[in-house]
Amino acid sequence: MTEMRYTTLGRTGLEVSRFCLGCMNFGSEQPWMMNDRDASVDLIHEALDAGVNFLDTANVYSSGESEEIVGDAVASANRDELVLATKVYGDMRDGPNGGGLSRKHVLDQCEASLDRLGVDYVDLYQIHRWDETTPIEETLAALDALIESGRVRYVGASTTTAYRLTKALYTSDLEDYGRFACVQPEYSAVARHEEANLLTVAEGEGLGVIPWSPLAGGFLTGKYERAADPDEGTRGAASESVRAYFTDENWAVLEAVRAVADEEDATPAQVALAWLLERDVVTAPIVGPKTIEQLRDDLGALEVSLSEEQVARIGAPKVARYPKV
Repeated sequence: MTEMRYTTLGRTGLEVSRFCLGCMNFGSEQPWMMNDRDASVDLIHEALDAGVNFLDTANVYSSGESEEIVGDAVASANRDELVLATKVYGDMRDGPNGGGLSRKHVLDQCEASLDRLGVDYVDLYQIHRWDETTPIEETLAALDALIESGRVRYVGASTTTAYRLTKALYTSDLEDYGRFACVQPEYSAVARHEEANLLTVAEGEGLGVIPWSPLAGGFLTGKYERAADPDEGTRGAASESVRAYFTDENWAVLEAVRAVADEEDATPAQVALAWLLERDVVTAPIVGPKTIEQLRDDLGALEVSLSEEQVARIGAPKVARYPKV
């Protein structure tokens, strides 16, 4: 089995595995999800046995079902070694105050997430989106209260803009609130729009970066072909966001990934993940396997060492590397 490696989350002293297990697939809300609860628990146990100590979920994933499954899986694990991350923002019920980042919703949903996860605290609590209707000062004050109470160890942001992230960091510094320790952007060899924006801020401010969709919804695994429609039952068939990757430019990236995979006797997924691990700004890509075989394949990326030429060849069809600050 691949030997896990660890790093710190941004400028914190928190040690996390170089891969984070994404738990959005655990649940029954969509046909492409893992509908077998026992299989989901087994996959989490396999990840833990492989040395993955970092798990990422959210309250809205299958309306809380993902958190419940994670809670079941980690109940027998050593809590001191786990880094559990979840998120808040999305609507969890109809009616007023059912979503957003108001103090009420943030505090209420943290308690609900703790209950579903079966733990006394979460290691990383992230705002899932930016709330246009709630002042960021209110949200940050609520998150800071959770840190002070011991229910949350660190806070972070997912899917925001460089300006908003900078504003939140400035406000935290000004008001002495707990600062975001990391950011969770979309980032892969075919989704590099944040290199000159959010990632520049993250690098300059010393934030950890835990990219979601590092395999572009499965596109970079090589499961799809340029001249064929996606197979029924795949995310490519069900999701317009995945099919949006099907551009000439992105097919060129995939061709480069496949060529490097042949050179290294690796899979395209391993090469795509290894390419991300070569980015200095990246802490831990969030992988979302649906089988133990896929998990093992993803973790095998740690054994793939790419040359500078190979890294450049994969990146060549896209924009240049984000500038240094």
